[in-house]
Amino acid sequence: MTTSLSERMTAAKRSAEMVRSQSQQRHHNLMRDQEREREATAKKTAHLRELRLAREAAEREEAALKPAPAKRVRPRRSKQT
Repeated sequence: MTTSLSERMTAAKRSAEMVRSQSQQRHHNLMRDQEREREATAKKTAHLRELRLAREAAEREEAALKPAPAKRVRPRRSKQT
């Protein structure tokens, strides 16, 4: 039993379309995963930024409540000639 040329071409075309479809699906999944990672990174960065800003604000408040350290006065030296 021999298959006709058109049947072989149709089978090849179906096979090629299936490979292309699988490739597109992998590409779609990759892009979706990358977008999820990008969103997770952005969320994490925003959270860390909020924590840093809160810490800096607390440190500024704490520094404002502490008296400034007294400057040490150095005695003047007389000029020697």
